Amino acid sequence: MRSRDDNGNRSAVEMWGGLECTVTRINGTVIDQTRLTGHQDRPEDIDAFAALGITAIRYPVLWERVAPNGLEHADWRWTDERLGRLRKLGVRPIATLLHHGHGPLGTDLTRPDFPEQFAAYAARVAERYPWLNAYTPINEPLTTARFCGLYGVWHPHARDAAVFRRILLNEIKATVLAMRAIRKVNPAARLIQTEDLGKCFSTPRLAYQAEFENHRRWLTFDLLTGRVDRDHPLWDYMAEGGFADDLDWLVANPCPPDVLGIDHYLTSERMLDERLERYPGVNASGNGRDRYVDVEAIRAVAGGITGLEALLEEAWDRYGLPVAATEVHNGSSREEQLRWLKEAWDAAKRLRGRGVDIRAVTAWALLGSYDWNSLLTRRDGFYESGVFDVRGPKPRPTALAKLVRTLASEGASEGKADHPVFDAPGWWHREDRFFWAPVRACSYTVQRKAWAPPANDAPRPLLIAGNGTLAHAVARLCVVRGLPYVLSPRREMDIAEPARIAAALERYRPWAVVNAAGFARVDAAEVRSERCRRENVRGAEALARACADASLPLLAFSSHLVFGGDGDHRESDPVAPLSVYGASKAEGERLALETHGGALVIRSGPFFGPWDADNPPARAIRAVAGGRYFSAACDVTVSPAYLPDVVNVALDLLMDGERGVWHLANAGAVSWAEFARMAVRAAGLDAERVLGVPAADLGWKAPRSARSILRSERGAGLPSLEHAVGRFIAEHGAEFPTWNEAEFDKEIA
Repeated sequence: MRSRDDNGNRSAVEMWGGLECTVTRINGTVIDQTRLTGHQDRPEDIDAFAALGITAIRYPVLWERVAPNGLEHADWRWTDERLGRLRKLGVRPIATLLHHGHGPLGTDLTRPDFPEQFAAYAARVAERYPWLNAYTPINEPLTTARFCGLYGVWHPHARDAAVFRRILLNEIKATVLAMRAIRKVNPAARLIQTEDLGKCFSTPRLAYQAEFENHRRWLTFDLLTGRVDRDHPLWDYMAEGGFADDLDWLVANPCPPDVLGIDHYLTSERMLDERLERYPGVNASGNGRDRYVDVEAIRAVAGGITGLEALLEEAWDRYGLPVAATEVHNGSSREEQLRWLKEAWDAAKRLRGRGVDIRAVTAWALLGSYDWNSLLTRRDGFYESGVFDVRGPKPRPTALAKLVRTLASEGASEGKADHPVFDAPGWWHREDRFFWAPVRACSYTVQRKAWAPPANDAPRPLLIAGNGTLAHAVARLCVVRGLPYVLSPRREMDIAEPARIAAALERYRPWAVVNAAGFARVDAAEVRSERCRRENVRGAEALARACADASLPLLAFSSHLVFGGDGDHRESDPVAPLSVYGASKAEGERLALETHGGALVIRSGPFFGPWDADNPPARAIRAVAGGRYFSAACDVTVSPAYLPDVVNVALDLLMDGERGVWHLANAGAVSWAEFARMAVRAAGLDAERVLGVPAADLGWKAPRSARSILRSERGAGLPSLEHAVGRFIAEHGAEFPTWNEAEFDKEIA
C-alpha cells in the first residue's frame, strides 16, 4: 500500500520540516530553543520555510510558552501570527504542545493532575485553531521519561524507575485525553506521534538487559495502542509500584496514532558491554546485577547497526500504521548532513516500493540547535546548523536548503538530487567509524544496509592546489570527512601558469578547486617581493580565471594582514596593507573576486594547527618543555585561527555555495605573548617562562599593526580560542615535533 494524501489519493513521499523547539527545565534553568535560534523575533522565517517546498512543518504551540501564567492569562498573539502565515502559504502545521517540557511552572510531569491540565490546554488550542488537523501533543514521551526519570539529566533529575513510570504513564494518558478534547472540536484531527526507536545491542552476557530495553523502546506506541495488558512482556515492570490501574485504563482507552513518527539519530542505537577495560575513559553504569558501559553502537558494533530504514519497516510490520521519519538530522560537517538526509530519503522511497505506507521524511532542526551535544546539560553556546545557519544577520540557507528543495520537487517527480559528496559514503558506513575495537553483538540484531557507490561513476574529486601546511590540512580533513580529493603540488600545477592549470582541470575534472598554494612567509616577502607577487597575485588571478571559464567553484585563502589600521576589522572594511605580503594577498583576493564572481575567499587570523611544528604555540611549548625561555610580542594583538576549524568551516561554506569574503578566526583577541602563555599553561608547563617583549626587539622585517582583529558581519562563527587551544594540546598529547627549516624551504619552493 502506498502513501496516500488526506483524501485517500495515491501520493509520493512528502518532504516535511521541523523546528527544534525544546523548552525544558534543567537544574532550575529554563532552556527555550525558539529564543536561542532567534525564531522568536523573526516572523519572516516562515516565508523562508515555505520557499523550501515542504508540505508540512512540525511547529511549536507549546503550553509553557502560550500560557506560562495559566490558561486564563494565555497569550496567543505569537502563535496566531505564525500559524496564520503558515496556513496562508499552504504549509500544514503539525502542532507540538509539549517538547521535552513540563508545562508552565505550576505543573509537572509527575503530578497526578497533569493529564487533565494538559488536556484542558489542548482543548483551548483546538478551539482557537479549529482548522488545525495534525498534532504531536507530547514529543517523544518515552525519551523524555527516560531522561527525566531514569537518567537524572532533565527535571526532576530522578534516577528512579517509579518516577520513570509515573512520567511516562502521565504523558500517554495526557496524549489520549488531549486527542479526545481536540477531536471534540475537529473530529478529523490526526495524531502524529513521535518517538526514538533506537535498538539496543549487547554481549551475550547482557542479552537479558538488551532484551528488556528492546521491549521498552516500543512503550510509547504499545501504550497508545492499548497493548500493554497482562500478556505484555513489560506488564510486571510497568505495573510495579501501584500502576496497574493506569495500565488498565490505557488498555480500555486506546488512541492509536494516525502516523508513527520515528526520530532517529546515529547515536540512538546503543551497545552494552560488561568488559569495561575495552572502553577506557567511559563511565560505567549498571542494573544491580551487572556493571557495563552503554556506548554508541555505530562506534563499536562490528556488523553495523539496524538503521533508519529497518526501524521504519519494523514499526510498520508491528502496528500496520503509516510511518514517517520525523527527525532527520546529523550534527556533523556539511557533506555528512547532506549524505544523511539523502540516505533517509532514498530509504523512504525503497520502503514505499516494498509496500510500506511511509508518508514523509522530515528535515529536522531547520534553524539548527544549541547545546544538544551535551543533551542541554551545559550552556556552552555550541551551535549545530541545520537547513539554515542563524549566526549571521539573518538565517543563511546552507547546502541542505538546496537539497530539501530538490527532494521536495523530486517527490512531485520534477527533480533529482545530486551532489559530488554522494559519491562517497557517510562516516557511519566507513571503517574509520570505530572509537573502540569492534565487537560482535548478539546474533538476533538486524544489520544496517551497506552503502553502495554510484553505478559507473568515478568519484568527482576536490582539487587542492598547493603543497604546504594549508594544503595538507585541507587534504587531511578531506580524509576525515570522506571527500575524495587530489592534492596537486606545484610541480604538477603551477597556479601562475595557465597551461598547467588547464591540464590539471582536464585531467582530474574536479567539482571544485581549493587554492591553498602561495607564498606564506611574511618577513621573507619583504626581500623576495617578486616571488611573493607571482604566487599570491598572478597565481590567484590565473587560477580564478581558469575556474570561472570551467564554471567551477573556487575556495581561496587570504590573511588578516590585508588590514593596516589598528582595530577590529569586518568583511566590508577597506583593506590597507602595511607589508609586501599583506599587499599581495589584498591584490590577489581582489583579482580573484573580480575574475570569478562565485569565488569564496576566506580571510583568517594567523594559523596554528596540530600538523605544523613551526606555529608559535608549538614553538613556545617546545622551548619551555626544554627548560628554555620563549620570547613573544606583548604589543601586537591578533585573533589566532585554529587550522582545523578554519578549513572545516571553509569547506562547509564552499558546499553551501557561498561567495565573496568571509572572516574566520577563533573568538578571542590576544597578544602574541598572551597566546604563547595560554598554550604553555594548557600544556601543564610554567607560563612564566614566556617573556613578553616589544615587537621591535624581535627582528621582524615586515611592519605589522599593533592590533589586527578579525570579526565577522556575515555570521561564520568558530569556537572560542580557549576551546581551540585545548583541542590543539589534546591533538598533540605530549609530542611536539621538531621543526626542520629545510623542509619549510622545500614546502614553499
